[in-house]
Amino acid sequence: MTTLSSPWTESADGQLGLLMSALSGIAMALAVALAMTVYFRLSYRTWRDVARHGLAALAALALFAFAAYDMRHAALAYLGLNPSKPAVEFEIRMPREMLTAATDSQIELHTDRNQTLALIGGVRDLADGRALLRGAVALNHRTADRMLVVNLPGKGTFEFRLRLPAEPHRSLEFGPWHLADRIASPLAGPVAPQDGYTIRYRVL
Repeated sequence: MTTLSSPWTESADGQLGLLMSALSGIAMALAVALAMTVYFRLSYRTWRDVARHGLAALAALALFAFAAYDMRHAALAYLGLNPSKPAVEFEIRMPREMLTAATDSQIELHTDRNQTLALIGGVRDLADGRALLRGAVALNHRTADRMLVVNLPGKGTFEFRLRLPAEPHRSLEFGPWHLADRIASPLAGPVAPQDGYTIRYRVL
């Protein structure tokens, strides 16, 4: 039996937590930069100083890495995603007229173990007459059977298979565009599915 859950929440506490994490990261970076500047200006350049400089540089890199890690977890927590689990950020291109009512649409991730609601991040127009729908969804289970189902009221259902392994690796860049795997829409006739409906995604 599948369950339907939503991984996204927006609250004042989440916004405050994200802001505080960002401020702490900025403060840490400034403090490290100031300390390193003073240290290098006042130190003598002996072999012992070089060794100390190297250790100080490693400490600074470690602090920057910690700040970036903390920022990522704070951002995912603000979006309602469990930072310990991966998530998929996606972009879907469709004809502009299909996405005029994106606020009424519903996107779900269907797997062989559950169904999870995705958050719609927004829609923007493209120069080629299509619109770009953005969103994200958490990957709550280890499975390679994942289908993103886009339901647009009165306009049809569009299915996109996520070509990811059961345990996907996180990536900074979006992958290549993929065609829709299934389209059930009376309005999709004028635009060829292979040309008008595509998706790309990355793992956060």
